[in-house]
Amino acid sequence: MLTVKRLTKSFGDTKAVDDLSFSITAGEIVGFLGPNGAGKTTTMRLIAGYLSPDSGTIIIDDKQVGEEGSDARRYIGYLPENNPLYKDMLVSEFLTLSADLKNIPADKRRAAFDFAVSAVDIGDVFYRPVGELSKGYKQRIGMAVALLHRPSILILDEPTEGLDPNQRTEIRSLIKSLAKERTILLSTHVMQEASALCSRILIIHHGKLVADGTPKELAAKAQQQNILIVELEGKGIEAALKSMPGVSRIALDSLGGDRIRATLITAGDQLQPQVLALSAQHGWKVWRLAEEEHKLEDIFHSLTTHA
Repeated sequence: MLTVKRLTKSFGDTKAVDDLSFSITAGEIVGFLGPNGAGKTTTMRLIAGYLSPDSGTIIIDDKQVGEEGSDARRYIGYLPENNPLYKDMLVSEFLTLSADLKNIPADKRRAAFDFAVSAVDIGDVFYRPVGELSKGYKQRIGMAVALLHRPSILILDEPTEGLDPNQRTEIRSLIKSLAKERTILLSTHVMQEASALCSRILIIHHGKLVADGTPKELAAKAQQQNILIVELEGKGIEAALKSMPGVSRIALDSLGGDRIRATLITAGDQLQPQVLALSAQHGWKVWRLAEEEHKLEDIFHSLTTHA
């Protein structure tokens, strides 16, 4: 569906995208993550045809963007980071202008409007001025514009940026519904959003791809330590746990009486059997024994803070 091969783009002495390659298959929701200045927006603009690469190729359904630009770009709907809207226009007028710019024939306008308006549920504001609408509705209008020509690929740059929690939930639900019939590449700084929405995540840093996989796969690749949470009740727990081989760090909290919660940090060792054996040996009660999952924020941090 979408293939990026050895893409490079520089602005003066700054290399925004550096030999970047990846591919996305039909029906995927792919999260595009990276710190500010990593090259996410530049990459999205290159794919959408708003910028030309210094080198490399972008292929959409076997058509190369640039060489067959108009054919390739018609497969793409693009919502920029700063959603460009004319606030003094009615929503209907803005969609008409967008249809003009996209060269949608007059005899296909009604069907295009019906499809886009219905897809993002903006029928109740169709004849209202854009400037009177909430940020959530403005994002919906931007998506309607991106959908007018019925693209098979949607590129969404920070689609929930600046929205309140309720609006974020609405836009996330909208993205999920749109993904049923198309491929979506979206950038976000909200790690929970990437985990909740995306079947796959790409992380770039300094214009280079540093990770590619599902959230679980990234956790497995980036995992450098195990975190075991135990809650035990009995005598001599602290001394026994501290003497366990394989424990690189331990944090203890008293829960009252002889009950203790311990956080055990290891360099990959599985401590559950040892803890259970110690509990049986000393007659401790085991209230909790659970390995803590690595959060996407931790993975992101570990992959994007190296020199």
